[in-house]
Amino acid sequence: MKPDSSLFSLWHEVPVRFKDIDVGGHAHHSLALVFFEEARARYWHEVVGKRGAHGVEFILAEARVRYHARIFYPGQVKVGVRVSKLGRKHFVMEYLAMDLQGAALVSGETTMVMYDYQRGESKRLSGAILEKIRGHEGKLLD
Repeated sequence: MKPDSSLFSLWHEVPVRFKDIDVGGHAHHSLALVFFEEARARYWHEVVGKRGAHGVEFILAEARVRYHARIFYPGQVKVGVRVSKLGRKHFVMEYLAMDLQGAALVSGETTMVMYDYQRGESKRLSGAILEKIRGHEGKLLD
């Protein structure tokens, strides 16, 4: 089941490049995770206010992907991204990639765990990050 596009307030456009096409004539299945990652980076920068490798305070713990339609070259993919759940040390992000006409192409979710890279262990979501995400997502959070 694909998520409702109205749940997403942040969208990121990604070009489909010729090099993305596999022997089946459509974008390789692994690109969904690349599209999600690019949208996640934009969310982290625009909502949380952190950018670049030094601003990444999480690791990917789990990823789920559902394919709805083939992605072709040339084209643009519009990826919606949102945080749907906040925990003590983790958060869940949902994604919906659509073509520019609004047809669902791929959807999914990732579970991200806050991580202290110097100590090599998980850490709690800070109050400042929680506040920024809640401020952006509002009542749409679980």
